[in-house]
Amino acid sequence: MKTQTVIVTGASTGIGKAIATLFLESGHNVVINAANEVNLNATYQELGRHDRLALVVGDISKPETGRLLVETAVARFGAVDVLINNAGIFEPKPFTDVDEAYLDGFLSINLKGTFFTSQAAIRQMLKQGEGSIINIGTVLVDHAIGGFPGTAPVVSKAGIHALTKQLAAEFGKNNIRVNTIAPGIIRSPLQAKNGISNADSLAALHLVDRIGETSDVAELALYLAGSNFVTGEIINLDGGHVAGHHLG
Repeated sequence: MKTQTVIVTGASTGIGKAIATLFLESGHNVVINAANEVNLNATYQELGRHDRLALVVGDISKPETGRLLVETAVARFGAVDVLINNAGIFEPKPFTDVDEAYLDGFLSINLKGTFFTSQAAIRQMLKQGEGSIINIGTVLVDHAIGGFPGTAPVVSKAGIHALTKQLAAEFGKNNIRVNTIAPGIIRSPLQAKNGISNADSLAALHLVDRIGETSDVAELALYLAGSNFVTGEIINLDGGHVAGHHLG
């Protein structure tokens, strides 16, 4: 794979940080983003390779953040080859307790953030004649869990799944590929934020009897970034969570 310029949102911790790390290690240029300036600066220093790494602090729910990411990538590295829409929030709350402001938070960050950052990237990719967008969804869109009241985050992620298909259709002839990775349970700071102290206790949800690692997501993202024939796909990265269940 040629050297590419890759934007990774939500890159200061967890999945986004793992993705940024792997792309850097593979020789690519990377622009990282997060809303938390302290965390993003710490990750920037930790990753090093500052000749191939840039950072943009900003709330991804604001369209200007997406535009700034693209402008930074072009100014520093001359292109936007890959956009990885990883930034997002996810937490459970009973459906009957969800109010408009709470729902708007998920729609703004998860769906609108992905929507408008993709819009900014595609405008640049059209000039270049190619590009790849990789979104992060969730297997819960197609495989809900009764014990996890996640209506607000799941409907926002469902919008991302639909957006993936539509953008793939609209821009396929422009050699712009759009796919979504739909993870199962991944070991990341998100689990602790949702009150799960032992993420491994959820291993039985997956046929392989383990939870996923952030590196699993990063490796699939790297593959999709290099593929020129995969588009419009929602790829379950879930250890068999959707495919079936164990008895007992």
